Amino acid sequence: MTSRHSYLAEAIGTYFLVLIGPGAAMVDVWTHGALGVPGIALAFAVVVIAMVWVFGPISGAHINPAVTVALWSARRFPARDVIPYVMAQCVGAVAASATLRAIMGPVGQLGATLPRIAVPAAFAVEWLLSFALMLVILAAARGVPVGLTVGLCALAAGPLTGASMNPARSFGPALVAGVWRAHWIYWIAPMTAMVAAAWVHRLLSQIRANRRETAFVATKSDDPDMRSAEICGSRIQPSE
Repeated sequence: MTSRHSYLAEAIGTYFLVLIGPGAAMVDVWTHGALGVPGIALAFAVVVIAMVWVFGPISGAHINPAVTVALWSARRFPARDVIPYVMAQCVGAVAASATLRAIMGPVGQLGATLPRIAVPAAFAVEWLLSFALMLVILAAARGVPVGLTVGLCALAAGPLTGASMNPARSFGPALVAGVWRAHWIYWIAPMTAMVAAAWVHRLLSQIRANRRETAFVATKSDDPDMRSAEICGSRIQPSE
């Protein structure tokens, strides 16, 4: 796939993430609570699973600027694609919010993420949720575990901070609705948390690899047949 295909996939994936996720929050307000927090969380979970399933083979289905930056920081994503990915994700999010406003009007502030607890506490919540989500992304790299994690976080912390964990998801509604209160939380917390998670995962993976190598060497040295084979092999001289 060319880079242009990847950028388009990120834009479309983020579009549907915002259309369905914050859209569910708007429908909940429109219907006076017909969905509730569980319904909104389920909407987020299912749309993430679907987008990862569809666009994962094309672009990796980051659909989240913090994921893109974190993968780049851990040297798992090319630097040349970071800015185009982030721009595509934000464009998709803004387009989705504009679509929602055209359909339902400025209901529920377009599903904008706003802290309903103290700002320091909201930052801590978003940071911890983002850290956990990134670990799952790196460990699972499949739609179902990632989607379920997003849904669980939305269920547990949605009423507190919106459980964004995604700068683009917050940026789209904020721009179209003009709601910027404490918006910086939804960029700084996910970015720093996911970068930290990426490096923690890398460190743990290196430790695990070193332990496996050490265990293999120990097993090899304890096996008399392997030692004999090594000794015999070392005595065989190449024919001239």
